[in-house]
Amino acid sequence: MAQTASDLTYDCVVVGSGNAGFCAAHSAIEHGCIQVLVVDKCPESWAGGNGYFTAGALRTVHGGLPDLLPIVNNVSPEMQDKIDLEPYTAENYTSDIMRLGQNRSDPLLVKALVDNSRDAVGWLTKHVGVRTMLSFHRQAYEVNGRQRFWGGVHLSTVDGGKGLIEDHRRKANEEGIEVWFECPAVRLIVEDGAVKGVVVHKAGKDISIRAAGVVLAAGGFEANAVLREKYMGPEWKEAHVRGTPYNQGDGFILSQAVNAALCGDWQGCHSTCWDAAAPKDTGDQVLSNQFTKSGYPLGVMANADGKRFVDEGEDMRNYTYARFGRKILEQPGGIAWQIYDDKVVPLLRKEEYADDVVRKIYAGSLEELADKLVADGVHDRITLFDTLQKYNDAIRKNGRNAQIQFNPSIKDGLSTQSDDGGLELPKTNWAQTIDQAPFVAVKVSCGITFTFGGLKIDPETAAVLNKEGRVIDGLYCTGEMVGNLFYSNYPGGSGLTAGAVFGRKAGREIAKLAAAQH
Repeated sequence: MAQTASDLTYDCVVVGSGNAGFCAAHSAIEHGCIQVLVVDKCPESWAGGNGYFTAGALRTVHGGLPDLLPIVNNVSPEMQDKIDLEPYTAENYTSDIMRLGQNRSDPLLVKALVDNSRDAVGWLTKHVGVRTMLSFHRQAYEVNGRQRFWGGVHLSTVDGGKGLIEDHRRKANEEGIEVWFECPAVRLIVEDGAVKGVVVHKAGKDISIRAAGVVLAAGGFEANAVLREKYMGPEWKEAHVRGTPYNQGDGFILSQAVNAALCGDWQGCHSTCWDAAAPKDTGDQVLSNQFTKSGYPLGVMANADGKRFVDEGEDMRNYTYARFGRKILEQPGGIAWQIYDDKVVPLLRKEEYADDVVRKIYAGSLEELADKLVADGVHDRITLFDTLQKYNDAIRKNGRNAQIQFNPSIKDGLSTQSDDGGLELPKTNWAQTIDQAPFVAVKVSCGITFTFGGLKIDPETAAVLNKEGRVIDGLYCTGEMVGNLFYSNYPGGSGLTAGAVFGRKAGREIAKLAAAQH
C-alpha cells in the first residue's frame, strides 16, 4: 500500500478495540474486505475496552444441552447425564429484554438481536475461534447431585473477558487486521452527507484515513464523571468505574458531525454490586470482574442506616444485578453491606468472595456483627440488629416455608411473607434465616458497567440513522454505543452477544460498499 501519511485508504475502519469492534473487523474481512484497520485511543495494555472486564457471559437462544455441547470444551461424556439445562427460546429472550426494559426497547432491534444470537455465538466459536464453556461456576448450582442451570445465560468464554479479547486479537493478527493504539479518532470525513473516512491523531499528528465505511464501537460514557452527572444525575459522580477508563463518550461526539440521532435511555445504565474497596475511576486489569459481588440473593443487604432497601430474592440474579448497583448508589454514602450466615457461605462464588479477593467481616453472633459494622460505617446499630431480627422472625412465622426446600437454581418461594403478614419490604425467594454462625458481611458500592443511551441504527444493517430517520451512508455502529436496546435494566450476558450480532452486520455491509468501489 504505497501511501503517504496524509493519504491512507482502507476498506473498513473500526473505532474501538473491544468485542463489538473486533466482531465488525472480522466480519469485514470474512465478507471480502482486504484492508481493515482498528483504532483505539487507549494504549495497547488496555486493549479490549469493557469486553476485557466482563465475565464473558453470552446469552443466546438455544435448543438445550445437545445444541450447546458442540461449541463448549468443558463437558465430558460422563458429565452430560448429570446436567439439567433447558432450552432458551426466542420467546424467552424477547420476553426477558422487554420485561426488564418496561416494554420500551425497540421491538425490531430486539428481534434482530434475538433472532441472530445463536448464529452469532456459533460464528464466534467456529469462525473467530473464541473458546466457550458451560458456566458451571457462575450459572449452575448442584442440586441433588445434578448441575442445574438457571437464569437463561449458560455460556461463557474461557478465562472470561481476558480470554475473549485474547482470542479476538489472535484472529485479527491471523487475518492481517491492523490495530493502532494511542490513536484517538478526532473527526469523521464527511462529503455530501456521507461518511468517507475518519481523521485520527497518531504520533503527534492528524492522519486522514479514507474508507468505504466506518464502524463506531467506542463504548458509552460511563467512565466520564462529567457526562454521568449531566445525563444521569449528580449522585453518579460517585459510582465506581468497573471497566476501561477510556470510555468517555467520544464516539457520540464524532457522530454529531453527521447529525446522527441519539436515542434510548440516557439516564440508564448497567450497574451492579461492586466491592467498595475497588478503584474508583477505573477497573483493575488483574482482578477485573472479581470485584463483582453477586451473592446477594443468598443473604440480605443493609444500608448505613441499618435498613434493607431491595428485595434480594425478587428474581434470578441475572435479572436484577444490572440495576441493584443503582439502588446501592441511592443509599446513604452510596454503600451497603451484604450479610450472610454459614449456611450459604459455601455457595458464594470463590472468584468474588475468596479471602484473598475481598475483605470480609466475621462475627460469632448478630450482636457482634452489628458492633463490627458500626465500626465499618453503619450509623445505627440498633436499627441494623432490629432489621435482622425482624427478617428472621418473618421467615419463621411463614408456615409455608416448612414445605419448601431451599433451591438457589429456581425461584423457590421461600419468603418473608405469610398469610399473617410479613415485612414491609419482602424477600420473595431464597429467604433463609440468618442465624448460623459464623456470620459474614461484605461492604459494597455501585459499579457502573456501561450506559444505555446511544445511537439509532437500522436493525438489519447496523447503519447509523440521522435525526430525520435516514441512513447515514458509510457510518455504522455496534456495541455499547447502540441505543434503544436496553432500558433501566438488562438480562445478563446480552451485551457481548449484541456486540457480535450488530458488529457482524456492520462488517458485512461495509464489505459490500468496498466491493462496489474496487
